[in-house]
Amino acid sequence: MNAIALGPFLLSLPRLYAFACALLLLVAVRFLLRLPANVQQRWFTGLILVWLISARLGHVVLNLDSYTDTPLDALMLWKPGYEGLWGLLGGILWTGWMLRHRLKAMISTMVMLMATSALWMALVLFSPLGGSSASMPVPDLTLQDIEGNDIHLPSLADGEHKVIFNLWATWCPPCLREMPLLAEVATREDVHVAIVNQGEDLLPIVRYLDEQALSFRYALLDPEQRLMTAFETPGLPTTLMFDRHGQVIEQHVGELTRAQLDQWLDN
Repeated sequence: MNAIALGPFLLSLPRLYAFACALLLLVAVRFLLRLPANVQQRWFTGLILVWLISARLGHVVLNLDSYTDTPLDALMLWKPGYEGLWGLLGGILWTGWMLRHRLKAMISTMVMLMATSALWMALVLFSPLGGSSASMPVPDLTLQDIEGNDIHLPSLADGEHKVIFNLWATWCPPCLREMPLLAEVATREDVHVAIVNQGEDLLPIVRYLDEQALSFRYALLDPEQRLMTAFETPGLPTTLMFDRHGQVIEQHVGELTRAQLDQWLDN
C-alpha cells in the first residue's frame, strides 16, 4: 500500500519520502556549502513553495480534462497529484535566481537538488516501506449487498469488466467526499464498482446512500472487515482496481481524485 498508519492518521508514503529527501537536502546544503543563515532560510522556504506550485501545476496541465468540470480541485493540495519533474524544474529555476550571485554555491545546490529529487522518485517507484500487491487476485470471498443478495467477489471480474473495490465507512470524511465520484464511475459500461462498507450496520449505510441519492449496483457489507485483512490496508478509504481477469493493477490509500481515476481507467 502507498500509506502507513500513525495512530488514527494515514500518512502517504510519497509524502513521507518527500519530507525525508527535503530534510536530507537541507542538511547537505547547510553543512557542505555553509551559506549565510538568512540566505539558506529564504532559499529553502521558497524552494518548498515553488516545488509544490510547479509540481501541482504540471499535474493539472497534464490532466487538464479531469479538472475542467471541477477546477477548484487543483487547489486541494492535500489530494494526490504532483509531477516531480515539473517540481524539479521549478526548484532549479528558483535556485538559479536566489543564488545567482554565488555561482559555485548555485551549481552545487542544483546538483544536490537533482540528486535528492532522483532519490525521491526512486523511493516512490520502488516504495521500500510499502508492501506490494502486484500478484494479488480478487479475494475468494462472498459478501452480501444492501438488498441481502450474496455476491461472490471473483465473479465481478468476468473477463469484460475491470473491477474497482472501494473500502469505506460513513464516519470517514474522505470516504464520503469521494463517493459521488465513484458513483459517476459506476455508470460506465467497462467497469464494476463495488463499494464495500467496513464494520457498520445496514441502517447508517442505507440512510447515507438515500440522503445523498447515490446508487451503486454493488453496495456491499463487510461487517467483519475481511477485505481490510485481505488487502492488508492500513486504513480508510482504500481503493484497488483489478483487471478483467481479476489481478490487481492499481491501489491507493486515501482520498481519490478524478484525474487519478481517469488515469487508472484509461491505461
